Amino acid sequence: MSTTTPSAQQRLDDWLAHCERLHPKEISMGLERVNRLRDALGLRFEAPVVMVAGTNGKGSTCAMLESIALQAGYRVGLYIKPHLVHFQERCRVAGAPVDADSLLASFEAVEAARGDVALTYFEFTTLAILHRLAAEPLDLVILEVGLGGRLDAVNCIDADCSVITSIDIDHVEYLGPDRESIGREKAHIMRPGRPAVCSDPMAPDSVAAHAAAIGADLRQLGRDFSYSGDRQQWQWVGQSKRFSGLAYPSLRGVNQLLNAAGVLAVFEALYQRLPISAQAVRTGLALVELPGRFQVVPGQPALVLDVAHNPHAVAALAQNMDQMGFFPRTHAVFGAMADKDLAQILERIAPLIDVWHFTDLELPRAAKAQDLAAEFERLRGLGLIKPPAGVSLVCHSTPLQALSAAAAGIDPADRIVVFGSFYTVGGVLKNGLPRLASAGATGQP
Repeated sequence: MSTTTPSAQQRLDDWLAHCERLHPKEISMGLERVNRLRDALGLRFEAPVVMVAGTNGKGSTCAMLESIALQAGYRVGLYIKPHLVHFQERCRVAGAPVDADSLLASFEAVEAARGDVALTYFEFTTLAILHRLAAEPLDLVILEVGLGGRLDAVNCIDADCSVITSIDIDHVEYLGPDRESIGREKAHIMRPGRPAVCSDPMAPDSVAAHAAAIGADLRQLGRDFSYSGDRQQWQWVGQSKRFSGLAYPSLRGVNQLLNAAGVLAVFEALYQRLPISAQAVRTGLALVELPGRFQVVPGQPALVLDVAHNPHAVAALAQNMDQMGFFPRTHAVFGAMADKDLAQILERIAPLIDVWHFTDLELPRAAKAQDLAAEFERLRGLGLIKPPAGVSLVCHSTPLQALSAAAAGIDPADRIVVFGSFYTVGGVLKNGLPRLASAGATGQP
């Protein structure tokens, strides 16, 4: 009788399932538990730590920080989230996700240290990834904050430089009902006497107020650093440094220069410890990649993947789509969490979508496809959204089914946009990058 040894991926999946069962709540804000485990595990970093918070633009900012630092010859550790397909995407070393088996010892270490402490999934996995990164010889550590800042598990680590990207309304039940409240929560990743960068051009007053209260060295876009450019190139000016003749970041989208400007302000702030050259900046921006952020997959029909899942991000997605050129019809695959502001999301993008393919997602927090369709019809009936004449709605049980249905019979000149939750985009990427061919083009969808 033969026995099969579980693979590293299966064992990691078992650990993740264990993490999901430990705490009665999916989200439980506070640092007491993670601070205790941080100390028990002896988690600390010798390399400078950059911590990134914000409503939108966090992932792009982290990716550009990593790419430039790698081009400068530094060994970089990155914690970025959530993942699209495999959990280990969240933990990157030297520009690539770590192997699943290399995370197992870190999960074991957290389990051994926690005793009877009931950690949430996010707390447990954050501590495991921090433990894994702390075992590496690194020159730079980049940590993306999950929700908010003040009480987020990542904030158990002291940042040498903090970054706050755009701030908008999201997670109001945890962060507050307005930009001032949300900005105050995010500002708590700053540390006294250390640099902090804010790349939101209209930052809430609460960000500067908290920086002043604790004595952080806040560097704000438009005051302490700025950028300008034309169709061919752009330039950046900071307090003591300047970069000119820069190519635009390879990440598409209307807000990427805001993110890139904040990234260069970080490197200016850390220049004594982490000097970079103009060539590293140029090459790093040219080569940066981040799946699912206005990612345009070439082919017929055109396919756009974007994890825009709040009104601010969806407004940027709509603007980006508007600048893509002419497409006879646009088909959308959309799935989202039930707590999102669906009215604001649909209002911003409904005029651009001719066919909606709503999808279920495999999460208890996710809205059902039928509920998304019902909300669409309710908003249309009230005149709160203005879709094109003849818009149609279809419901599906998975993102892949929704994408296959969208591609079936579509005109090759049309486009498909897959957006919403990370689980929506991740759902169409689970078997690799889709290569679509419409019924009117060669091949099969």
